[in-house]
Amino acid sequence: MSVAAEEQALAAALAAAEAAYLSKHPQSAARHAHALRFMPGGNTRSVLHYAPFPLTWTRAAGNRLTDLDGGEYVDLLGEYSAGLYGHSNPVVNGAIKAAVDAGTVLGGPNVFEGRLAEAICARFPSIELVRFTNSGTEANLMALALCRALAPDRSLVLVFAGGYHGGVLDFRNGIGPLTAPGGWLLGTYNDVQGTRTLLRENAARVAAVLVEPMLGGGCIPGTVAFLEMLRNECSAHGIALIFDEVMTSRLSTSGLQGLHGIRPDLTTLGKYLGGGASFGAFGGRAERMQWLDPGRADSFAHAGTFNNNVMSMAGGLAGLTEVFTPAACSRLNALGDHLRERLIGIGRAHGVPFLATGVGSLIGLHFARSVFPVDPLARRCAALDAQRRSVEALFHLAMLDSGFYLSRRGYMALSLPTTADDCEGFSAAVDAFLVDHRLLLRAVIPG
Repeated sequence: MSVAAEEQALAAALAAAEAAYLSKHPQSAARHAHALRFMPGGNTRSVLHYAPFPLTWTRAAGNRLTDLDGGEYVDLLGEYSAGLYGHSNPVVNGAIKAAVDAGTVLGGPNVFEGRLAEAICARFPSIELVRFTNSGTEANLMALALCRALAPDRSLVLVFAGGYHGGVLDFRNGIGPLTAPGGWLLGTYNDVQGTRTLLRENAARVAAVLVEPMLGGGCIPGTVAFLEMLRNECSAHGIALIFDEVMTSRLSTSGLQGLHGIRPDLTTLGKYLGGGASFGAFGGRAERMQWLDPGRADSFAHAGTFNNNVMSMAGGLAGLTEVFTPAACSRLNALGDHLRERLIGIGRAHGVPFLATGVGSLIGLHFARSVFPVDPLARRCAALDAQRRSVEALFHLAMLDSGFYLSRRGYMALSLPTTADDCEGFSAAVDAFLVDHRLLLRAVIPG
């Protein structure tokens, strides 16, 4: 098949899938058209947009979603890992409802925040003191601000191409136009020797290293050798090591840092830890966090009207102490590991460029023959990237048609209500897609 024929075949398949999608979801299409009049792109959260228009959800229960046109889907996206407890956990929802019934926006401490802080410190041995924020983005910004305040003569922060730490700390394609101003030093993820050299050459100017122990974009795990090198170099040069575990804290009862036995100086958290309400947190060694103690005459002020809002505090406390037990954590991550291996096996059996990466309940699907090395800044073929995006769109629409919801880019975050039958059903849908399109996939994604 020639390149032109490949492109035509892919374009025709995608056009047919979009036409079928439009005919099946007229009310979501109409809702989107109305929203376009008042929001850029009809959207207020870029990641939720996909062509030709996103589905509109009207209700949810457990790990099932219902759209505006009455279709029901198994939710495999889990609100980008924030929906760990599902959509209707009675313990979490009951705690939030009781807190709301007792009064919101209290303007002072409430009975939940100290207990939630205690539970987080108990789960994460590296966190001796913790502060709450309203999102993981805000948690990362505050952690960086604290590190820079404690090292005013150091202007740089080492981050990694491909990393994502929030809407204004997005390094997935390098330093972007909306990236917060700052002295960013950009490294290559999982490059042990190159990063060690970069750190040593700039050690006197680096205040902190901010790293995800698994890249959220694509679910690419950091190697133990890479993460241990960061710990050792930061210790040797007096640099703060920040683990962004906003997504990965769910991968064991003490996050990926617990699985690897590596203690950062600071950890940032978010997502599910608010029980479904807006939430973020940063914490770590007392010697650093104590500078936020308002009782100190020389303290740094940390503001945030909704840092301790009762919905996040009550829901987060109930979820962490009563729902996400060690047994529940182990079961869900084992389920994710099994699903990942099953998907890898399906791709291998059909000889197609299809991979599944990640750890535990977080999974990234890739129409590629390899995802290593991680170097999003390397010169890439624009035509091939466009073809891969079209394949991702075709796959996404096929999974929606089969009743499974995941992100357009192939990101999945299983929630506690997910069952083995759900995973088997999804595996069957993937298998059918790869069978139907195996010749096209082999043609458009070179090896």
